Amino acid sequence: MWRELICRNMNHVVRYARSGRCMSKPFWRRMEKLIVRKLILALFISLAAPAWGQNMAVTFDDLPAHGPLPPGMTRLEIAQSILKTLKRENLPPVYGFINGGRGAEDPDSLSVLQAWQTAGQPLGNHTWAHLDLNKESAEEFGAEVLKNEPLLKSLMSSEDWHWLRYPFLHEGDTLEKRRAVRAWLFARGYKIAEVSMDFEDYLWNEPYARCVANHDEASIRKLHDSYLAVANQYYGVFSTLSHLLYGRDVKYVLLMHVGAFDARMLPELLTLYRAKGVSFVSLSDAMSDPAYQNDPDIGEPTGGTFLELMMQKKRLKLPANTKPYKKLEAMCRS
Repeated sequence: MWRELICRNMNHVVRYARSGRCMSKPFWRRMEKLIVRKLILALFISLAAPAWGQNMAVTFDDLPAHGPLPPGMTRLEIAQSILKTLKRENLPPVYGFINGGRGAEDPDSLSVLQAWQTAGQPLGNHTWAHLDLNKESAEEFGAEVLKNEPLLKSLMSSEDWHWLRYPFLHEGDTLEKRRAVRAWLFARGYKIAEVSMDFEDYLWNEPYARCVANHDEASIRKLHDSYLAVANQYYGVFSTLSHLLYGRDVKYVLLMHVGAFDARMLPELLTLYRAKGVSFVSLSDAMSDPAYQNDPDIGEPTGGTFLELMMQKKRLKLPANTKPYKKLEAMCRS
């Protein structure tokens, strides 16, 4: 702690430490300049660092129906389980992207969409029948989007439903088609709900239905462990891509599906992300990240997440895909 005093043998103010050592005024001025420089450097670093840290928006695709149902379970029960978790975990609004033409034969279909909206969760456009843009013209794709709008309007009223999630994450197999569809969507007031965090969660829903039917608890435990392990692994993968491209963690947008195993695993998945320091934000908040102002602007038949397409745009090497496709496909087949 510094105090001011007058040294008997000096004609100017000096400062001293607890040791009592006397220092001249010029020395103190040099110290002040050094401290000021350090403070300026610390301020520059704090301003250069991202203000949002590790933020993530959670989104769900394929409402009202995704994947096979385990015996004794309904679509509405799956949706209600997800909604209860979202409420209990106090997540910001979570968009559910709907295919109005899927599950039309299921009497629960409309009640699933109504339950989502009644719970205060917003809905967006995933096209009417989840058709593949690779197999459609830009005009046919636009018609698919339009066909979904009356249902969205009836459910969402004046709330913001002008978000579009591409089925299969296929945004155009040619550059011309990609540009034509995006221009048409933007002209109608749509925003693209990009994806920047994905571990293909849907892969576990079908084997889970089989394992439940077989009463195979040992295999369900294996599904549980592999689901969390792959989610953990691919959080690291997408964080690596983000740092390669932007030198930081972008505000991530997580892609999920309204499947039975997703509903079961959602509490543990959110706990996993929170343990990594993730804070959950709304879709609009996540998409406000300046990174999403970039457009990969490439035609890519295999599709992909925003970060993967940006890696291709910059001709950077993508990591190998190590998801357990064959193991999941073989699970509970006997």
